[in-house]
Amino acid sequence: MNASMPLVACHECDLLQYEVPLSPGGVLRCRRCRAELGRAHPDGVDRPLALTFASMVLFVIGNVFPIVGLAVNGDLVQTTLLGAVRVLYRDGMWPLAGLVFVTTFLMPLLQMAAMIHLLVPLQLRRLPYRYDIFVRLLHLARPWGMTEVLILGMLVALVKLAHIASVVPGVALWSFGALMLLLAAASAAFDPRALWQRVEAAHRGAANTGELAAPSVRTAMRYGLLSCHSCGLLVKSGTHHDDARCPRCGAGLHVRKPESLARTWAFLIAAMVLYIPANVLPVMNTSSLFGTEKDTILSGVVYLWTSGSWLLAVVVFIASIAVPMLKIIALIFLVITTQRRSVSLLQGRTRIYRVVEFVGRWSMLDIYVITILVALVQFNALATIQAGPAAIAFGAVVVLTMCAAMSFDPRLIWDATEVDRA
Repeated sequence: MNASMPLVACHECDLLQYEVPLSPGGVLRCRRCRAELGRAHPDGVDRPLALTFASMVLFVIGNVFPIVGLAVNGDLVQTTLLGAVRVLYRDGMWPLAGLVFVTTFLMPLLQMAAMIHLLVPLQLRRLPYRYDIFVRLLHLARPWGMTEVLILGMLVALVKLAHIASVVPGVALWSFGALMLLLAAASAAFDPRALWQRVEAAHRGAANTGELAAPSVRTAMRYGLLSCHSCGLLVKSGTHHDDARCPRCGAGLHVRKPESLARTWAFLIAAMVLYIPANVLPVMNTSSLFGTEKDTILSGVVYLWTSGSWLLAVVVFIASIAVPMLKIIALIFLVITTQRRSVSLLQGRTRIYRVVEFVGRWSMLDIYVITILVALVQFNALATIQAGPAAIAFGAVVVLTMCAAMSFDPRLIWDATEVDRA
């Protein structure tokens, strides 16, 4: 193995290893925990740029035209995504309105804008202006953009609306469906190494770690190296770890995430407290000629099941009831075993962490269903739907469990194996 090859530190177990050249479409994985370290994209600039521009066009169409309409007695009620957010805000549900706005509008827009800002100069063989800021913005926006969850929420809402009145799918519904596919394809095709190769060519020698050999079981922490979570650069640590900044993208550098376990516990305890009202209190209040009905999350699942939509009932039950509870249990297990410095099931616990991090966003499904129903079922004397207090509590549970997963540092799982190594 050539010692001059660049080193990479696994972001999940901190193992140092060589970044070997990959064939087009190849994937580089950590040899200890099997985390993905890199992927070779045959066209890391042109393809994601084209997909991102197409996504931006669909995003504009999806937010200008109605998503869906509801026809009752000759009256047609239509709503856009921002119109649905406005209805929630008008009804006093501003925390819910803000959450929907951020996850379905602001973050996807920020992700596309950051990618365009980075990719257009690369296409012109130039260095993007303030690439460091936009790389961090892209890193921030990706986990919180939930277009794919919004689409599934729209489908569940359409099934419920079909039992109330005639449903008229809008142009925006198809636009968001295509946007989901194109945005996912653009993110998968984007190769940040094309950017960093140009940056390193312009700023040669910003962080030199190439002279270090990578032994079989040595971590970046053992070598006094800090790994940037935004761009992956390895930087020699100084005496003040808390003040360290990545010389390439400007992100803060830490040996491990600061107060990782304490912050994870804080988010988990808050999520457990709110999980009870989220499932006990009404998530929707329906007023009609026949009276007032209060629905919980579980009653919504029962309604889908009894109406014949068994598959959607299972999906909603898993996403809205089972996933939040299992995430909390899984994170508690990870925190406790990490605090006890357990050396058993290291790979299994790392896989649990990956699953928890991946499924977190899908719990937003019920929030989007409520958003569509509240915006459309506004027929005054005939029927109206308003979001209940459980919607805010449930939205907070989703955000808190996602923050708990982001606060947990999976490298701590593997640190227990390094205690007795010389």
